[in-house]
Formats: sequence, structure tokens, C-alpha cells
Amino acid sequence: MSVRAAAHHEMPFGAEVLTGGGVEFRLWAPGAREVELVLVDGDPERCLPMGASADGWYSALTREAGVGTRYRYRIDRRHAVPDPASRFQPQGVHGPSEVVDSRAYRWRVPAWVGRSWREAVVYELHVGAFTPAGAFAGAIERLPDLAALGVTALEIMPVAAFPGARDWGYDGVLPFAPQATYGEPDELRALVDAAHGLGIMVLLDVVYNHFGPEGNYLGLYANSFFTDRHHTPWGQAINFDGERSRPVRDFFIQNALYWLEEFRMDGLRLDAVHAILDDSHPDILEELADAVAAGPGKARRIHLVLENYGNEAHYLKPAAAGARYAAQWNDDFHHASHVLLTGERDGYYADYGADPSGHLARCLAEGFAYQGETSIYRGASRGEPSASLPPVAFINFLQNHDQVGNRAFGERLTTLVAADKLRVLTSIMLLAPSVPGLFMGEEFGCERPFLFFCDFAGELAAAVKQGRRREFARFSGFETAAALAEIPDPNAAETFDRSKIDWAEARTAASATWLALHRNLLAIRHREIVPALEGTVTESRTMLGARAFCVRWRLGDRSLLSLVANLSDEALDWGVDPTSLGRVLFRESRTEAEVGAGTLPAWTAAWFLDP
Repeated sequence: MSVRAAAHHEMPFGAEVLTGGGVEFRLWAPGAREVELVLVDGDPERCLPMGASADGWYSALTREAGVGTRYRYRIDRRHAVPDPASRFQPQGVHGPSEVVDSRAYRWRVPAWVGRSWREAVVYELHVGAFTPAGAFAGAIERLPDLAALGVTALEIMPVAAFPGARDWGYDGVLPFAPQATYGEPDELRALVDAAHGLGIMVLLDVVYNHFGPEGNYLGLYANSFFTDRHHTPWGQAINFDGERSRPVRDFFIQNALYWLEEFRMDGLRLDAVHAILDDSHPDILEELADAVAAGPGKARRIHLVLENYGNEAHYLKPAAAGARYAAQWNDDFHHASHVLLTGERDGYYADYGADPSGHLARCLAEGFAYQGETSIYRGASRGEPSASLPPVAFINFLQNHDQVGNRAFGERLTTLVAADKLRVLTSIMLLAPSVPGLFMGEEFGCERPFLFFCDFAGELAAAVKQGRRREFARFSGFETAAALAEIPDPNAAETFDRSKIDWAEARTAASATWLALHRNLLAIRHREIVPALEGTVTESRTMLGARAFCVRWRLGDRSLLSLVANLSDEALDWGVDPTSLGRVLFRESRTEAEVGAGTLPAWTAAWFLDP
């Protein structure tokens, strides 16, 4: 398969531009009696009948349409709806779809085949809030800074078309159409192309567990897309395992292949897969990953990443055992670190309050903190054994969109905790053998909030606003109506504007200190640790006190990497000569006191490498 051919994905549905001229349109509408193709560019609009075939499929091939033609489907002469596989929605999710041919884009870096996962340093960004322009083109301008920082992988929050002009992206309803307010499809291609030119991989966040609450028309003509057999936090579950589920499964598998082939993404992050309910064997996650491996994964390095509250380690088996997913976002690492830094115990942090250092040490040594133990917060067991997995199967982070944005006021850690403590945890995250993850602005100590924002109207807007406030009613500090009223309205344009990165802030003296720390740590990581990551295993994990530990890893070149950390407010007598651990790679401490024989200063992380 040539790289040029990989720039287009031929789908079994939607609008496909034919090389000989004309466009073929296909729609699965098992609940419809009649479907027409409506070409809306002319005056009047032209309605063309679509032929029906078995199992609810309708199709039409016409030379009256071409690249740029805008169209809808009319169901039973009553409902005019966009194409659920639309490649572009220039007038929003309620408007007509537009015919797009990805083959017109000329790739500047056509020979790019990706990077090894062990080299990954992931940087999560929201296109709308990342730059003042809030667009694909604007994001390109910041890429050289990220490359200089040491970032090797962007993770772009969902860009699938959603209602309104602003949203986190998890309310998408047209999964194949890049959000029009961010730019045209070719501008997203240009962003990926520019990243590749700087040696940066691009992963896209995709949502396969639900559709947003506005703009999803599938229920009008394809009720089989959903099922009452399962239930999710968002209502009806997607039908991955019931009657007529084959077209539904294909819809999402094709979506994954589409982003990887037409936009040459280097991977996908699958959102909240614990909410994808499927009793099939293989399940949809397994089948999707197998299709990726058999398709674009044969020509390029493709990395699939999970968000999975269930900590299901079997999806992350080492490559030799048939791994389907490269890594999972490690919430356990975040939660334990957050409790250590802030002392917060509300909500799911209750699971980490009794022994945050022990949980953090286990994450560093074995991946998950919860590997089948009972969650106090959930009242049920959670997780599977993960100690046999390689460290790079876990993405560790101190901040991301969820953990910042799901706070009532979207505060970042820089505004919640002392800088000296945060620097210590930052050094642990960036130098541990696991893959580190940064949230946009974190590298320069950004203090602007990242709030929950959307752009609904009417009753839905009011419901989202009130639902947001009910969510926090059980948290300390929000016991009164007055306190709840202070929570920003997600639909207000001001809420979105406050969440935008202010890049002028990155030029302050305080920001320069944070940037220098991140650059230094990532330079050490790429120089000293990454080359030997292949084959890394944990050598030992030792608790030195209630809030202190030592974790040691045997790297692939047989050298020994050691972390000694004291995350308490008191110096610790630990009785070890640090010179026995090898040369010092890096040390971060709230004091100038040395890490000496028998003494480990308060809030200190020291890294050693013994060849």
C-alpha cells in the first residue's frame, strides 16, 4: 500500500467521489420506507430517488454531484437530514453535508511512517482553546515550540462535528466531519502534515460510546443503531451486539480507519471505553484494533490508546502476546498524585486518601493502583493485574482536560498547590519509564482555568447548566445555593473565552522557570531513558515510610534506573548511601539540603542511573 493511496479511505457508506466522475451516495436507513438524495446547491433543489436494497441500504450514483456539492437525505418525504457519514458540515450539524475528496490534498511529508511508542511524550490540546484563532491553522503556529520542548505526540481533543460553535468535543454527532468552526478538512490535514514535518505524531480523541444530545438524527430512520439492552450515563446505548448490529460496528470501525488513512493520524485515543457495552466475541474494541492492524497498521506505526475506568489490562498485553492497544491513560497515577498534592478526598479521590504514596508507588512499579481491589467510591472491585505489562503501556499525567475541566472552577494545579511540591511530582511524571502526558499550557505553569463549556440553546442549555450545578451539590464548599450559583454557566461565551490559553503568559519570568524545568527533564528523558526503554521491567518497589518510597527499573540495556521520593513535610532517615544507586540523573527538592547517606529531605525526588 503506497503512502499516496493511504490518503484516501474508501467507505461503504456516505458520499464517495468516483475516479471516473460522479458521486455514489449510500445510507443505511432500515426504518425508512423511502429515501431521496437532495442536492441543495441549485434553485430549486434537486431530489433524486435512491434505490433500496437488502437490509435497509439505499444508494444513488449521479454525475450531477461532484466535489463541493452540498446535499441532504430526505426520509419518507418528511425529514431532511445530514449524512451521518458526512465528511464536512460547513453550516453546522443541522445543515447540509458537503462532498469532499481527500485525494486533492498534496502531502508535504508523504514518507512519514510514524515513531516508536517508547518515544512518546503526549501533549493534549483543545483546538478551540489552544490559540486565539481557535482553529486548525492557528495550532500550526505553536508546533515549533512543542517540538523544542520535547513533545513527540499531540493528542487532539475530539473534532467531530458538534452543535454550536464551542464544545469540549464529546457532544459530537457526525463522527466523520471535522468541526467547521475549526476549519476545513484540508486545514486539519495541514496540521497533521506540519506536525509530521517536525517529527511529532498526532493522535485524535474519538468518542464511540455515545452521541451528543443535539443533532443526532439516526433515531428517525435507523433505530437499530441503539439498544435498550444496555444503558449508559448518556441514555440509550449504541447497539454493538444486538440484532442488526453489523452496520453499527462497521460504522465505527470505518470511522477509525477514515481518520487514520484520510488524515494520516498516527493513532486514536478511544474515550471512556468502559461505557462501550458489548457482549460479543470479539468485542468491538478487539475487532476495531484488528482492522487497524490489518489496514494502515501494516504500512505505518499506529498507536491506539484507551481511556478505561475498568483498568482492563488484557487490552494492553505486550506486542509479543498480541497487544491491540499501546497504552491507557492512567487515572490511578493522577488521583494518587492529586491527593498527595492537594489533600482533597472528595468523590473518587476517596479511594486514594488512606495511602496515596503507596498507590503512587504501585502505579510507577506495576501500572495500575487498582488491579481488582474494591473501590470505596464505587463499592465494587475494579481492575485487572497489570504488573506484567511494560511501563509504556501507561500514560501518566498530573493534569488533563477531565481532571482540570471537571472541577467546578477549572483550576489548574499551579493555582491549587505550592510550586515546589508540584515541581517534585512533575519530575516523577516526566522521568518515569511510563509515557508522560501534558495538558496544554502545563509546560509553562499556565494559571488560566480550563472550564467546562458548550453551546446549546433553549431548554437543553438550561438543563446542562442546572445539571452541572447538581453535580457539585454533594461536594464540600457547595452546600448552599449561593455557592452553586457561582459555578460558571457552560453555555456562556465568557466561559469559553476564559479557558483559552494566553500565550503572553508564557513569556513571564515565572513561566520561564516552568519551561526550563520541562525542557530539561524531557531532554534527560530522551537522552538517557528512551533509548533503553525497550524491554524495561520493574526491579523493586520499597516503601521507606508512609509517604516515601524507592522504585527501581531494569532498563533494556541492563542499566538500573532508580527513583527515591519523599513526599512528606519531614526529612526521612532512610539509611542508604545514595552513591550506591549510581550517578544522579536529576534531583528536585523544596530545600537545598543534599540527599545524603541516611537522610532524604522533605518533598524530594532523586533519580539515579547505574550502568
